[in-house]
This record gives sequence, C-alpha cells and structure tokens, in this order.
Amino acid sequence: MKYKIILSACIFLCCSISKAQQQHYLLTGTYTSGKSEGIYVYRFNSADGTASPVSQVKISNPSFVAVSPDEQFVYSVEEDAAANGKGGEISAFSFNKNTGALSFINRQATGGDHPCYVSVDKTGKWVAAGNYSSGSLSIFPVDANGGLGAATTYRHEGSGPNKTRQAAAHVHATFFSADNRFLFVPDLGMDKLMIYAFDENTGKLTAAKQPFAASEPGAGPRHICFNPGNTFAYLIEELTGTVVTYKCKNGKLKRKQRISSMPAGDTSFAGSADIHVSPDGRFLYASNRAEANTITIFSINQNNGKLSLIGHQSTMGKTPRNFNFDPTGNFLLVANQNSDAIVVFKINRETGLLTDTGNRIDVGRPVCLKWISMQ
Repeated sequence: MKYKIILSACIFLCCSISKAQQQHYLLTGTYTSGKSEGIYVYRFNSADGTASPVSQVKISNPSFVAVSPDEQFVYSVEEDAAANGKGGEISAFSFNKNTGALSFINRQATGGDHPCYVSVDKTGKWVAAGNYSSGSLSIFPVDANGGLGAATTYRHEGSGPNKTRQAAAHVHATFFSADNRFLFVPDLGMDKLMIYAFDENTGKLTAAKQPFAASEPGAGPRHICFNPGNTFAYLIEELTGTVVTYKCKNGKLKRKQRISSMPAGDTSFAGSADIHVSPDGRFLYASNRAEANTITIFSINQNNGKLSLIGHQSTMGKTPRNFNFDPTGNFLLVANQNSDAIVVFKINRETGLLTDTGNRIDVGRPVCLKWISMQ
C-alpha cells in the first residue's frame, strides 16, 4: 500500500513538473495609437499553442521590451519624441512570477527621440537602447532594485543614398554579444552595422577593432541575430529585403553571403523587420511587411553558415513586425501589427516549414514578443 502511495505521488509530481514546463509567460509590446493600452502578459501553453490573458500595464508605445537575465525585471521603450515635451524614455518594471504582474519601478529619458529597441547585458547591470529618430544609443546603469539610472548617450553621424529614409543616422537595434564583450548596433540611416567594445564593469562603449561592417548603399540594416554557437551572424536589411551572413569571431564580422528574402522576380518593397535563428540552429526566419506580409524560411549550412531558401509563409495578417519562438521551439508566434493579432504557427522541426494552428491572440497593434518562464 505504501509503495502505491509513493508511486502515485511520484507520478503526480512528474506530471505537475511536465505541465509547468509547458507553461510560459508571453509578454507583448505594442503601439498604443490604436486600441492597445500598453504591455500585455499572457499564459502560453506550449502543449497546444493556446494562450490566455494574465495581466496588463498602461504605458505609452512600448514597441520593444527586454527581460533581465534572472527574469525578475522587464524594460520597455516608450517610443515617443520631443514633440510631446519629454522625448523617448525607458521604463523599468519588476515581474512577479506567481501572479504574472508587472509593477512599475521608474523611468529614465534616453536622451533621444523614438527609442525602438532595448536590451539587457548578460550581467543584468546595464540596459542599452537605440533611439531611431535621433540616431543615437543610450546605456543605463541598473540599480539593485532593478530601476534605471541616468543614461550615457552616444550619437551617430552619417546618412545614406535613400533620402526619404536615410537623410540621417537611425539606430535600429542594440544587441549584446553572447560573451558580453561587444555591442552590435545596426544603423539603418548610415548603412552600417556598428561594433562597440563593451566594458561590463563600467558600461563604457568604445569603437571595436573592427568598428563597423558596411552594408550595400541604400540597404538599411535593421536587426541582427546569431546561430547557437555564435560563429555566424545574420543581418536583416529593411530597405532591400536582404539577409547578410557573416562569419563571426572575437567581435569581427566577415561577410560570406547576401541573399534576398523576397520571391524571385518580386521587386516590391520588402519592408523587412525581424530575423531569428531557430533554437536548434538549423533554420533562419525573416519577416517582410509592406505588401508581402510573409515569413521567409531558410535552411542553414552547418559548415559555412550560408543560407538556402526554403519558402515563404503568409503571416495570415498585416505588417508582421517582430516574431519569436516559444521556449520549447515547437511554435513560432508572429506579431501582425496592423491586423491586431498574434498568429501562432506550428514548426516542422525536420523541414522548418510553418503550419497555421488557427490559434490567435487578439491584441491591439502587437509588435514585440518576449518570454518568461513560470514558477
């Protein structure tokens, strides 16, 4: 009898752990010019790809959010400009894993307009933000309570041939390297992927030995990602709809390939937005907005990092901004900004192809998706 009781308890415990591993918090950043009011938190079930609302917090235009390495804090841009009297800001929140609630700590000015990207270094002691309209980036110290100190701002100077979009510098991302020694900063206006050496003790940025990797004129570099081994980097270029593959070592980038994310013969404007490597490192995905509204799927050559086109998947919505994989790697979620919905796709782990699950998360103007594990 005792044996059966112990066995039943063990089975219950294992089932409880398994169920907990299938549940994750999904944080959604939005634009608040529509029906959205800020950041939304959902409980996502990785067993079936469904989600249920948990909490929300009001904040102006939280178009990009970042989670601290210990998952205790969340940082959000407020993508505003000086016309509103305050310019752009970054807000800090604590996150309660028991309730899924965000609690406001403080906010700090970025020293620039329209911050569109925020990230946290690997120590959790520094936050970096990119100010799109001002062509600058900001580094914030993080206090013991997760709050932010005053920013140090670094400004870019330059332009590109597309006078509509590249009349000045436009910082579009701030991405810390896996070893925390470098900060990669794509600048859409300058056609350069800037590379900074980062001191995690002081938060200071200096030009790296290779200070930048130049894009083709008019390409408009936007976001960057790395393969799991951090040996290859992939840059999405918004204005030309192209992906650049780099060999990466010690903060230096060597270009290996440049490939279109659009179908052959399609000369329409791509408006490419986001880019990610699958957790297993076998596939790369890139989003195209404008008229396409697709996720482009590539296979990755594991020896040289080069890409081969697999196909294009409709996002089943309008203006796919950011997208992300759930923590199990079974689903890919797409934030369709202009159709007010997050679409959930099932990933074929063998082919990389996507299948619409039919699951939708209705939320106003979603643009950024991040994950936090549950207790």
